[in-house]
Amino acid sequence: MAITLPNLPFPKDALAPFISANTLDFHHGKHHNAYVTNLNKLIEGTDLAAATLEDIIKKTAGDAGKAGIFNNAAQVWNHTFYWQSMKPKGGGKPSGAIADKIKADFGGYDKFSEQLKNAGLTQFGSGWAWLVLKNNKLEIMKTANADTPIAHGIKPLLTVDVWEHAYYLDYQNGRGTYLDAFLNNLVNWDFASAQLG
Repeated sequence: MAITLPNLPFPKDALAPFISANTLDFHHGKHHNAYVTNLNKLIEGTDLAAATLEDIIKKTAGDAGKAGIFNNAAQVWNHTFYWQSMKPKGGGKPSGAIADKIKADFGGYDKFSEQLKNAGLTQFGSGWAWLVLKNNKLEIMKTANADTPIAHGIKPLLTVDVWEHAYYLDYQNGRGTYLDAFLNNLVNWDFASAQLG
């Protein structure tokens, strides 16, 4: 079962001006696509060829001999999750059950957004900042490179990509400005709520 590149859940220009169509051309069309292509080459003819993406990640996590497979599989999964974590006219404060949970577990939206932004800013080098559900409590988590919460048995609700290719064409080295744009204008709270449910 070949792994395929999913379509973006929105038109390529729909996130502008916060994320440009040019960035998505490279990020989805080149970077994400390359992980798909590399993964298919790496698993071809192996016992992982028929496995789901999640199974490939879980079976190769922590295995140094299969780091290439893990890195590409996790990046395919992380990027697919990231696209779903955003929507046009998104961002701002959530409502409903996820808002209540954020208030209960973080003390309010402002504390949550501060912690998520801080995780993204302090992730040295490439990686991801996540809102996760761990032991029935919301937490902020950051992962380096291709690492992903699902490799650790932790349920992600939302992610923001802080690899430079996610923002450099639009923000250059302004990672903090990109994170503000993500939180204020792009977060897909409907998707995060669905993960919580």
